[in-house]
Amino acid sequence: MQCFVYVLRSVGRSGRTTYVGWTTDLVRRLKQHNSGTGARFTRGRQWELLYAECYETKMQAMSREWHLKRDRSFRAKFLC
Repeated sequence: MQCFVYVLRSVGRSGRTTYVGWTTDLVRRLKQHNSGTGARFTRGRQWELLYAECYETKMQAMSREWHLKRDRSFRAKFLC
């Protein structure tokens, strides 16, 4: 099963908010975030996909997500 780690950026306002998550279906997950049924943090905003990586296992994807959530310099590259 393929798993993806992704980075989203909020659309509108300042556009300086990012979100990192993991999923098995990128298209479905982005629709969930934009419809308000995704993670609580993403509700009330519109999001665009900035970056994604593919992994073979859930554990690999979750580990990478954990590291990206703590790497502010990585996410800051997308906000320029």
